[in-house]
Parts: sequence; structure tokens; C-alpha cells
Amino acid sequence: MILRLTCLLLTLTASAWAHDPGSYGGVFRSRDLGRSWINADVGLFLNAALVVAVNPRDPSHLLLGTELGLLSSRSGGRTWRAEASDLIIGAVFATAFSSDGAHVSSAASSGVFWLDGDRWMPVTVPDAALPTRALLAGDEEIYLLGPSRLFASTDGGRTFTAVPGLPDTAEMTALTLVRAPQEVLIAVLDGRVVVSHDRGSHWRDGGLGEQTLPVEMVAPEPSVPGRIWAALDGQIFMSDDLGASWRALGQRLPELGTKVRGVAASHQTLELLVTTDRGTYRSENGGETWLSKEDNLPGHLEAGPLARDPSDPRTIYTVYSLIPYSEIWRRARDGGNLLTQIDRISLAGGISFLLLFWIVGGAAAFRMARWRNGSASAAP
Repeated sequence: MILRLTCLLLTLTASAWAHDPGSYGGVFRSRDLGRSWINADVGLFLNAALVVAVNPRDPSHLLLGTELGLLSSRSGGRTWRAEASDLIIGAVFATAFSSDGAHVSSAASSGVFWLDGDRWMPVTVPDAALPTRALLAGDEEIYLLGPSRLFASTDGGRTFTAVPGLPDTAEMTALTLVRAPQEVLIAVLDGRVVVSHDRGSHWRDGGLGEQTLPVEMVAPEPSVPGRIWAALDGQIFMSDDLGASWRALGQRLPELGTKVRGVAASHQTLELLVTTDRGTYRSENGGETWLSKEDNLPGHLEAGPLARDPSDPRTIYTVYSLIPYSEIWRRARDGGNLLTQIDRISLAGGISFLLLFWIVGGAAAFRMARWRNGSASAAP
């Protein structure tokens, strides 16, 4: 009986310890607009990678937000180190380099932080700024999107104040920044795309989305000035006039209810790359047909936002999460216990090991006691 139980526990422990790449999240890089991918998180075993940022002046300098803090790499992902693990605690949903790459802002469950040289400093922000959905660095301001409100910093990210001009009842759920031909903010407000040409003081309707069928994301296309991407109900939309008009590209994504996280494309839009809560899709005919990308990617996990290499628009990073993004967001919003973030497989492996150690150790002690008693009775 003990032998059978021991074999069973060994099997459970081995399955828990075995490294299946598809059972972990992480960050991945493509240098050909998503046709092929490699791991960019050497030595890491991540449950949830949530956001990645690339230094605009140094493409080998990466920042990676995870469910347990912030990591950085100065080698394009070959080596990583934890950043301010005593300050930046919990899920990091947003991180951004300044336009010159000299400054960094990051937002975690524990607050918002600013990198001053080589030292991270806490930033005082209103309660309504946490948890933070997005951080974006403009020419003069850094913009912070909280759960539903927009904030801005005019001192490089040291302090943030609410941006006026929005109704108190309005809910902003997505934000992006277009730099060229002029700096324009694009957001999703109450499910619809809105556009601001004056740093958020005034907004005009962008004519896409509604509360019952909201726009899921907005993002610029760096290779084409003025081009914006948006997604709604699994359909990709494109605007070449900063949101004044929109057109749908190709067909909807194959699975109903798919939520889009990021979009990137070639200049002529024949090659399309889309990350979603059901993995990554790619099209080579303008979205008429879609192929789920699973080679070297954990295709059954949730993919997050895309990050482009500013020096090469065909080089792209994306993140994957074993834990659904919505669940991590809920924990951060509700102040969930970090202990609940331990994945069940790892926990099962640890428990199995302890039980195995106890059973095998107990059996060995029992045999040793019997041997000693036998030796003592056999002595003259």
C-alpha cells in the first residue's frame, strides 16, 4: 500500500515539476511581424506577463510587468533582474519610457513609481488612479489612465493630477497616443472612440462603438503617421485620419466573443497581427482569413498588448498570461491576497512533495526501528 501511494505521489510531483512551455506565461519576440516567435524571457517561469515596454533609445532595454512586480533586461531578454522589489509590489499593468528613454514610470498594485537615475521613487497619486490601466509618455506630459479616469503629469511623472473636461459619470477604459503628424490622444469613453487634440481638455466623438457594443482597444500604427487601429466584437477597424472615419478590415476573428488586446500591420495592411484573450492570430491577406499562431507560442493562453521596437516596426513583443487578465485586474482592484496568486499546479506539486517526504521518511524510520529491535534481540 505504501509503495502504491508513493508511486502515485511521485507521478503527481513529476507532472507538477515538468516544464511544459505551454503551461507558463511569458514575453515573446518576433522580428518578422509575427510570422515566427522566440522566447524573450530566458530563465523566467512566469504565471502572468502583463505588459512589456521597449526603450525608444535602446531597443535592448526592456521592462516587463508581471503579476508579482517589475522586471528589466538590458540584453534584449537574455538576462533579467527584479526592479525595486521592496516598492513595486503586486501586479504591474502599466509601464512607460519617456520619449527620450531617460525616465521611466511604472504602476503596480502598490502604487505608481518614477525612476530617478538608478533609484525608484514613489509618486503621490489620487486614489482614483489605482489600479492603473495605462501609462503613456507624450512630448510634455505623461498620461495615466486609472480604472475610469484620466490623469496627467507635467513634471516627468513625479506628480499626477486629474485631467478636467470629462463628465464625472463617464468611464474611460482605453487610451493611446499618436505622436505624428501631431500629438493626439485617442481613448474609449463609455464604449465609443473619442479624440483630443489639446491634451485631454476637449474631446470629439470618433464615431465608433457604443455602450452595449464597446470598442475594446485603440492603438497607433507607428509605421504610418495618423493611422489608428481599433477592435470591436472581433472585427478590426482602421482609421487613416486620426479617427475622423473608419473602415473594417477583412473578416471577424474566427471565435465569437474574442477580445482583442493589440494590433500591428504592414504598411499596406496585407500582413495583420492581432493578440487576443485566446492567443495570437495572423493574416497575410488583409484579414480575409486568420491563422492562430501556436509555433513557439502558448496558443491556449491569453495574449496581452503588443510593444513595437521603435527602431524596427517589424520587431514586436507580446506577453502571455496563464491567469486571465480580468482576474488579475479584479484582485488588484479589490486588494486580493497575493497568496491566492500561487498557481494550483505548483501548490499541488509542493504538497505532493511534502507528503512524499513524510511517507518515505516514516517508512524508512519504521524499517530502521525494526532493524534495531531485531539487532538488539539477536545480541547475546
